[in-house]
Amino acid sequence: MSTSLRYGWTTGACATAGTTAAYTALLTGEFPDPVEITLPKGQTPSFALAREELGPDFASAGIVKDAGDDPDVTHGALVSATVRHGATGTGVTFRAGPGVGTVTKAGLPLAVGEPAINPVPRKMMTEHVLAVAAAHGGTGDVVVEISVAHGEELAKKTWNPRLGILGGLSILGTTGIVVPYSCSAWIDSIRRGIDVARAAGRDHVAGCTGSTSERVAAEVYDLPEEALLDMGDFAGAVLKYLRRHPVPRLTISGGIGKLCKLANGHLDLHSGRSQVDFEVLAATVRAAGGAHDLVASVRGANTALEALRLCQAQGLPLGDVIAAQSRQVALDTLRGAPVEVDVIVIDRAGVIVGRA
Repeated sequence: MSTSLRYGWTTGACATAGTTAAYTALLTGEFPDPVEITLPKGQTPSFALAREELGPDFASAGIVKDAGDDPDVTHGALVSATVRHGATGTGVTFRAGPGVGTVTKAGLPLAVGEPAINPVPRKMMTEHVLAVAAAHGGTGDVVVEISVAHGEELAKKTWNPRLGILGGLSILGTTGIVVPYSCSAWIDSIRRGIDVARAAGRDHVAGCTGSTSERVAAEVYDLPEEALLDMGDFAGAVLKYLRRHPVPRLTISGGIGKLCKLANGHLDLHSGRSQVDFEVLAATVRAAGGAHDLVASVRGANTALEALRLCQAQGLPLGDVIAAQSRQVALDTLRGAPVEVDVIVIDRAGVIVGRA
């Protein structure tokens, strides 16, 4: 039995399929179903239409997004394209329909006020409009409105509000294909978060592993929301992007478990891809002056938090040691980029247990 994960399609691919079907119907009176499109790398998937509507001056087609086996918040969402004839010579213009956001902050690859339809999906839709126009005698001057059913509610589960994309989702995708568990969307959001912070003139950002560490960093440094990066497990993504696009100061804020892994050189902190090495942690405690019995207890600890409690009981500041080691790993990864780094380590209650 195959255990391979099934790939899916981006919102950009679905929007392109809907646009292609709608413009074809606007010119010919008939919706192609299924509708075939060509992706940036040459694949030619076909999409069944979930809804279609042909009016006197518009055509609309909807595709239900299939994200494959990826835990994508937009899996199952209805992505619709409504196409109308535009003024002569205007080419393809885009509008945000219900459930698609509008850009309100600088730093994104779209101007403020533009619908949150990213450059690659725009290019895909434009190319397909021109191909349909060539095949059926159209001008290619059209207004394309993209909407996503319940998109405004779904957007609350994404980075969009923090990035200044208000009113709904972004239409995303660079290849048209969703690779299951690639986490590419999360990493892209981290990068866009840094871009927005830089464009807003922020000189201090915080990469946080979760909501509690984010709250602590915000309180300690009085940071606004646009300076807070939902780093999650992707410390490497934050550091490597800052290496190329530096911000003067970075705070890394996280729980003791995840930062033990960063201290040990892991840049992906997910439990499925890196583990706390208790042999290394015991050696760290020994090097910090821990007694033989404490070293042995840490080696046999069940969690990093238990190891922390054992050290606290004997007056050894393990949190500070882990913070310092994490900071050094961060600086090594930044490779001399002009970014000052400090680290905050917290326990599960959000109490600061170490800093460097």
